[in-house]
Amino acid sequence: QVQVVESGGGLVQVGGSLRLACAASGSIFVIRRMGWFRQAPGKQRELVATISTTESTNYTDSVKGRFTISRDRAKNTVYLQMNSLKPEDTGVYYCNVRAVGRDGGQWISNDYWGQGTQVTVSS
Repeated sequence: QVQVVESGGGLVQVGGSLRLACAASGSIFVIRRMGWFRQAPGKQRELVATISTTESTNYTDSVKGRFTISRDRAKNTVYLQMNSLKPEDTGVYYCNVRAVGRDGGQWISNDYWGQGTQVTVSS
């Protein structure tokens, strides 16, 4: 089993900053990609940022220049530094870990999700 746990959400004013963290643990053979998605009320979940094993990063256009994704390989942890926050950044932020993990006695490639952390930006 693979566990994914997020932390760092909260309430912040417009223009403020927050740092999210996500740690993956359990029976992990290899992590291929880590990333963050978010879901605003009444909207579909959307990709925010991802980071690959080669440290290649990808951001949705609306957060470029404001958010930075990084990872600590030794700790199987990914971070999302969010600056210049806007009300439209409000939502539940989910950590996604694409990895080969042990499930039902077998090693399988899967997307693992955390339970989400709320980010609220007040104007």
